[in-house]
Amino acid sequence: MTAPAAATQRLCICADDFGMSAGINAAVLDLIARRNLSATGCLVLREAWPWGLAALRRVDAARVDVGLHLDLTPPRSPGAEEPGLCPLVLRCYARSMPRARLRQTIAEQLSRFEEGLGRAPAFVDGHRHVHQLPMVRELLLEEVSRRYAAAPPWLRNTRPGGLALKPRVIHALGGRALVRDAALRAIPTSRGLLGVYDFAGGVAGYRRRLLAWLSAARSGDVLMCHPSLAEDAGTPHQEARAAEYTVLAGMAFPWRDPRGGQVELAALSAGGLRTGA
Repeated sequence: MTAPAAATQRLCICADDFGMSAGINAAVLDLIARRNLSATGCLVLREAWPWGLAALRRVDAARVDVGLHLDLTPPRSPGAEEPGLCPLVLRCYARSMPRARLRQTIAEQLSRFEEGLGRAPAFVDGHRHVHQLPMVRELLLEEVSRRYAAAPPWLRNTRPGGLALKPRVIHALGGRALVRDAALRAIPTSRGLLGVYDFAGGVAGYRRRLLAWLSAARSGDVLMCHPSLAEDAGTPHQEARAAEYTVLAGMAFPWRDPRGGQVELAALSAGGLRTGA
């Protein structure tokens, strides 16, 4: 008998933080050119956002999803560190965030994306996963429904792909509620999230993790990454970003799993891979 064909999983590898720095922009554009990414999320409030726009406009939207990386913790000045995340999380859970101001910043970031790219975002997620927090997710879903009722962008589901603690904590901050509430509005979401780690381990550690994530990937998952080609003032996790770029630049897709099957890269907006709609 002929053995059954090994399964092919269609995965979205998404580089977060486009617009944070020139080094990140350069790494993302290079990996797109190598066909080693299928999405990137943009920080439209950051200093380097305008610098990469011309090149980003030329990216094939059928092959690469370009989305908004909603940013609620921008630095107070260029080159400064980002504010801590815990105060924002606590205020969201206490529902003490100024609702009008939060609604305004969500709308302004969507508008800035549209003005820069000349189109709606293919997806929306959150820098530091803020898109799933209470208050934030409610206002985000309202704005997405209002702007894009006919063809809403997909949202990132943080459902973890394993049992490690950090991804489970991230998901516990609002992931299940986001998917539930998005489904009620017929807004699609990705299947699950890979790529969460502690930014330690260097090139060898990241390569080992990446291969494990690829083996665990299922169609419709997002594998987030944070590559950079240069050190830039104020950019967190610079050594890890450089290691991620080195490993990702050396990959070839489709990737064949030694245990059988393969992984192809896909833009989730290309169709058939999104859940919740």
